Amino acid sequence: MSHFFHIHPENPQARLIKQAAEIIRQGGVVVYPTDSGYAIGCNIGNKQAKERIERIRGIEKHHNFTLMCRDLSELATYARVDNQMFRLIKNNTPGPYTFIFKGTKEVPKRLLNDKKKTIGIRVTDHPITSALLAELGEPIMSCSLILPGEQFTESDPDEIRMRIEKQVDLIIHGGFLIEQATTVVDLSEDNIEILRAGCGDTSVFE
Repeated sequence: MSHFFHIHPENPQARLIKQAAEIIRQGGVVVYPTDSGYAIGCNIGNKQAKERIERIRGIEKHHNFTLMCRDLSELATYARVDNQMFRLIKNNTPGPYTFIFKGTKEVPKRLLNDKKKTIGIRVTDHPITSALLAELGEPIMSCSLILPGEQFTESDPDEIRMRIEKQVDLIIHGGFLIEQATTVVDLSEDNIEILRAGCGDTSVFE
């Protein structure tokens, strides 16, 4: 059964957040709001849910997923990061950035980049996602919700419901969102590389 929750974008209802977290724990695929448009995600260790997302998105299994984390306390569990890099990103999170790191053994191999063994990590400041991650107690395996044939992240939850409601377990309606691509910063090597300039300020990493 598919669910459609209207959750307040500034004061998320605790009851609905708990239900959403339980759907993820049970292997559900969830559409949820972030500070850069709607994303689609699932439990970090659920291979079947990941494959469902790949079918919905029309992407290959080698597509890079991101770990959506509640805060930087989870960073050391999933990413290899030295003190200098930690201080750098601490000053810029939460925010519209995706950081690329070498993954640790805690990251399922199917999530790592095949060649570089890297993983993308995000810390968003969207109240709904922050509340959901706090309730879950672990990251969400996630990617932007860009549907087949489209170029941009979906922004209208009612449109999303019309198109894929029967393919997912939950859609969280957190309001209409403006599509804003994150800035992608590769911190996996000694030199810092901006892979994509988005709405996050790049000057602090240059």
